[in-house]
Amino acid sequence: MKLVRLSPVLVCALALVLAACGLVRPAPMNSSGADTFDDDVNAARQLTEAFWKQQFNASGQTYRPISDFVAYSGTSGPSCGGQPSVPNNAFYCPVGHFIAYDRDWMEMLWNDMGDGSVYLIIPHEFGHSVQAQLQSSFQLNVQAELQADCYAGGTLSALVKAGALTVEPGDDDELFANLEAAGDPTDDWLNPSAHGTAAQRQQSFANGVDGGVGAC
Repeated sequence: MKLVRLSPVLVCALALVLAACGLVRPAPMNSSGADTFDDDVNAARQLTEAFWKQQFNASGQTYRPISDFVAYSGTSGPSCGGQPSVPNNAFYCPVGHFIAYDRDWMEMLWNDMGDGSVYLIIPHEFGHSVQAQLQSSFQLNVQAELQADCYAGGTLSALVKAGALTVEPGDDDELFANLEAAGDPTDDWLNPSAHGTAAQRQQSFANGVDGGVGAC
């Protein structure tokens, strides 16, 4: 997954698609001409928030940006409602309206499984922030998780169509491999920590890609 390098005129045109000129800024390139992990993290955050601001505006609502975007390592992360953060995780905290992620873990995924991991995890967590703003209610945790996967797919699809991201050969495989690795080993919907099996998560993501966030 690569961020398109746009001219100032095209940046403004894309920004009009995503809400307002200036919200979308191409990430810098490192000296080798490739995106760094931090480039991809920053791009995923900025583009995802720009997309959701546009979606809320289009429906006559006001999007509330997250209050913070916190990188931590291991057990050093922020608590959420009195619950400590854990290693190898990313989460949205509704109490403080922030997103936090274990930087070491996510960079390991970025190195081992490709940059698709970043463009999946971050839009997924923003999906939870959107659920909170829309006051979405679910009987089971797995329903919220699968909708966040669908939102991630819809977000990425919209960003590709708008020209903010380009799909490179192998990106589809990367994204679905990440979803497979993150899937639950069994189909236990009553488990309060369930996120869905690999097949369920892949299907939910694909639903968002095919139908946009409105299909979620």
